[in-house]
Amino acid sequence: MSFSITTKQMYAGDKSVTRRMGWADLIPGTIITAVEKGMGLKKGQKIKRICQIKIISNRQERLSDITQADVIREGFPDMTTDDFIEMFCDHNNCFPHQKVNRIEFEYIPGTRITRQ
Repeated sequence: MSFSITTKQMYAGDKSVTRRMGWADLIPGTIITAVEKGMGLKKGQKIKRICQIKIISNRQERLSDITQADVIREGFPDMTTDDFIEMFCDHNNCFPHQKVNRIEFEYIPGTRITRQ
């Protein structure tokens, strides 16, 4: 799973929730490798792993239903809910009323890679 927008938050361990337009079939208990960027790599570039994460929950909800607590868990403690929604929509070409997948996860101890 790519964390290109929140790479810094992942390395710092500040993120424990992510919202996605896809990944609806992700099952709790699944272990995923978090990467900096998974698609759009140029020739010769390699995937940079961040760590492994374990999925705790995955549910659909409207993007506009995000709480301030979840904005913080997304890794943006200085953003308002409106700021987060605007950023998410800009990056994902979507609308605030659309349903997204809210994925909660935890870090697998001992899998974190130091950022280079």
